[in-house]
Amino acid sequence: MLIYSMSVSVDGFIADREGAFGWTVPDEEQFRFHIAQTRELGGFLCGRRLYETMLPWETDPSMREDELGAAFADVWCAIPKVVFSRTLDSVEGNARLAEASVGEEAAAALDATDKDVSIGGAGLAAAAIDLGLVDELRMFRNPVVVGGGTPFLPPVTEHVRLDLVETRTFGSRVIYERYGRARDESD
Repeated sequence: MLIYSMSVSVDGFIADREGAFGWTVPDEEQFRFHIAQTRELGGFLCGRRLYETMLPWETDPSMREDELGAAFADVWCAIPKVVFSRTLDSVEGNARLAEASVGEEAAAALDATDKDVSIGGAGLAAAAIDLGLVDELRMFRNPVVVGGGTPFLPPVTEHVRLDLVETRTFGSRVIYERYGRARDESD
């Protein structure tokens, strides 16, 4: 299954107008939940900006200074990652640059594991959603309105029907929403 999961504002943005997302920092309860979800992944497809944001978890020893940081770094480092970029010549850590299309790389990542694969980065996820490749959308809806920025979802030309699969409210008042793509009876 291909999963798109990000923290979002109430008005649907993953970063504000300045590109900042400090309002998405999880509390301990939510961080433990993230670690458990990340542990279930067998691969990760990401755009350049998300790759660069997450790279310190693989390269910066200070990210391991506490128990939760070390646990997340261990889980994150173990996941094979495919980075989509037009500007990078090389990548570090447990990653490689994409050599094929989003559809081909997603299929290869899913074929390489018996676990779920996640896709991240708004532009990359938008391309996968447009191709009908994303099976689940997972949002961590933060209690803030940012008024603009990078949207969680791309504009679509046709309705994408979803089934609400799970919700959870964290002590921080962040609401986790998990949606599965509704399949037609003929699927």
